[in-house]
Formats: sequence, C-alpha cells, structure tokens
Amino acid sequence: MTGSLLLGLFTIAAGFGLIVLVILLLDISLDGGRWLSFHLLTDYPSRFPERAGMRSAILGSLWIGGLTAAICFPLGVATAIYLQEYAPKNRVTSFINLNIFNLAGVPSIVYGLLGLGLFVQLLALGRSILAGALTMALLVLPMVIVASREALAAVPEDHRLGAYALGASQWQVVRKTVLPSSLPGILTGTVLAMSRAIGEAAPILAMSGLLFIAYDPSSPLDSFTVMPIQIFNWVSRPQADFASLAAAGIIVLIVILLALNAAAIITRDRYQRRVKE
Repeated sequence: MTGSLLLGLFTIAAGFGLIVLVILLLDISLDGGRWLSFHLLTDYPSRFPERAGMRSAILGSLWIGGLTAAICFPLGVATAIYLQEYAPKNRVTSFINLNIFNLAGVPSIVYGLLGLGLFVQLLALGRSILAGALTMALLVLPMVIVASREALAAVPEDHRLGAYALGASQWQVVRKTVLPSSLPGILTGTVLAMSRAIGEAAPILAMSGLLFIAYDPSSPLDSFTVMPIQIFNWVSRPQADFASLAAAGIIVLIVILLALNAAAIITRDRYQRRVKE
C-alpha cells in the first residue's frame, strides 16, 4: 500500500513538473522566437539589442566542452576501470568511493571558487579557456567516474569468467570484453556530463566574471565567455529587448544540449548493435 502511494505521488510530481517545463518552454519560445535569426549565431555581443549576437559565447562553450571532455574522459574512465576491476575491496577503496559520490553532489559554485584559487591565481593560468576547462573537468569528473563504474558493473560476470577460462589476462579481459560491452553506457554518461558542463554558469561566473568578448578565441590561453554567462548578462540589463534576446539565447542553448543528448543516444544505440553482432 505504501509503495503504491509513493508511486502515485511520484507520478503526480513528474506530471506536474512536465507541465511546468512545457509552460516555461512555450513562454521562452513566444518571447524569444522573434529574435531568432542567423546573425544571433554569427555576430558578437553589442550594447544594442538588434546588433547583439552569441558568436563568441558559442565558440567559448565549444572550447570549454571540448577541452573538458579531453581532460575528464580518459581520466574518469581510467579511474573507474581501476576502482571497479583492479582495486581491492577494503576500507580505503570504500572511503574513496564514498567521497566520489559526495563530490558529485557538491554545489557547482564551490568548484568555481576552487578553480579561481587554484588555476587562475595559484597556477597563474589567468581567466583563460584552459583554466575554465580544468574547473569544469573537476566539476563533472565525479559524474563520469560514477557513470563509467555503473556501466562496467552492468557487464555480466559470466563474460569475465568466460574470457578467463580461455586464458585471457586481466587486462585482456578488461580491454577485449568488459570495456566494449560497457562503452555505450560510458559514452552516454560522459555526454550527459558534458551537457551539464556546457549549461553551467556558476563556476565560470565565479572564476571569470562577465567578460565582453568581441573576437573568436583561438587558443586555450585566450579569454572567453560562454552561453550561460552571455544569457545572464543579457537578463541583467534593464532594457526589455535584452530580456527577449536572452530568451532567444536560451533556445539556442537548449537546442545545442538536445543535440548533444541525441548524439549520446545515437552513439549508445550504434555501439549496442555492434556489441550484439
């Protein structure tokens, strides 16, 4: 009886949340739809709403997302493989696992302050793309590790035992059997983590502030801005047109995030079919 009641409450809450989300999306579409144009994607920010664009913010987000993935994907997957396949089951590894889960729940603004103190000031990287990418890598690395470990743990133990029975070493079992079977889940978790990194504003705001960038970043040491920061900047302006422009920017950000999620689904399905074959 209690389980049915909880299920009903969760269903009602999910339905209510879906309705609120649809209303918000409709409101954003009605408010920002008229500002959607090609120049929004190709022009630089401006103090005039009719001339303002998101080019530098979009490029900055792509730089941050690409470098973050390059940093945290190999490190996160390697850590997950070690913890799941090689690490002994003792109090030390239990303590490490607990802290990884705890780090995944730390507020993002804390990582922004950490990046400001460690990468911007201590390592003297300045308010650069590299400092931002390292900060976002710290933010999403626990998520990548947790998702990768769950994917590795989902591989049936019979697959490992069968490979061992054929004379494979532990590394061969991991590389030839476990990793290919778990790769769809690993990639899905990684892309979802990258979606969070691209959509986060608090860490970048803490370490770089609102930067007016009117050029294309060309190296990891360049200054940058990202789409959430640009949207926040427009919302904070008193002109009503900038609020509508921010709604258009939200639409662009949502489309990019949906494209990433679609890529994750397509990649997962493709590798699942390959594994089944």
